[in-house]
Amino acid sequence: MPEERLVTVQPSAWVQRYADDLYRFALSRTGDNALAQDLVQETFLAALQAQAQFKGESSEKSWLTAILKNKIIDHYRKSRRSGITVSIDEEHTGDSDPHHFFFDEKGHWRKNMAPQPWAPMSHSPQEQHEFYRILHACIRKLKGLGQAVFNLKHLEEKKSEEICKDLSISASNYWVLMHRAKLQMRACLDKNWFSN
Repeated sequence: MPEERLVTVQPSAWVQRYADDLYRFALSRTGDNALAQDLVQETFLAALQAQAQFKGESSEKSWLTAILKNKIIDHYRKSRRSGITVSIDEEHTGDSDPHHFFFDEKGHWRKNMAPQPWAPMSHSPQEQHEFYRILHACIRKLKGLGQAVFNLKHLEEKKSEEICKDLSISASNYWVLMHRAKLQMRACLDKNWFSN
């Protein structure tokens, strides 16, 4: 029988080595500074409690990031159960329903809100960097479950069924949240990037 390999976990070095990366990851998924900090702290505590279970099959950073991903999903799941509703970007729409802002009563695009074709982007590194900065700022403007659904689908590349299971939401709720998130993203990118 092969001898079991001992894996050295160094909790004392986690904060110095990984806190900034984990914080940026959490912030990109939640858009909330205080929440991101809390989730990183919870991640370190959970990892400390589970350090004996770390087998060394991945790097410490990957292991901590996986714990953080679960903490983020748990946060959105708890928010859903506690009755916290999805917040809509009312600053942009002036209405609690972005569908009403973009579409008329019959569900057709309002003339001044219909999407225009986007001009092709240049491939200069500076322009791409600026685009991604604005893209992430737009993602951070999404709130609650809408941001969670968008991030899990487009950043984590999870399947819709997995997202519904992770967040304890129905398929129809998922599609409503995704539809609203896409409308908000389109409006934000139109306003902050493509109309410039």
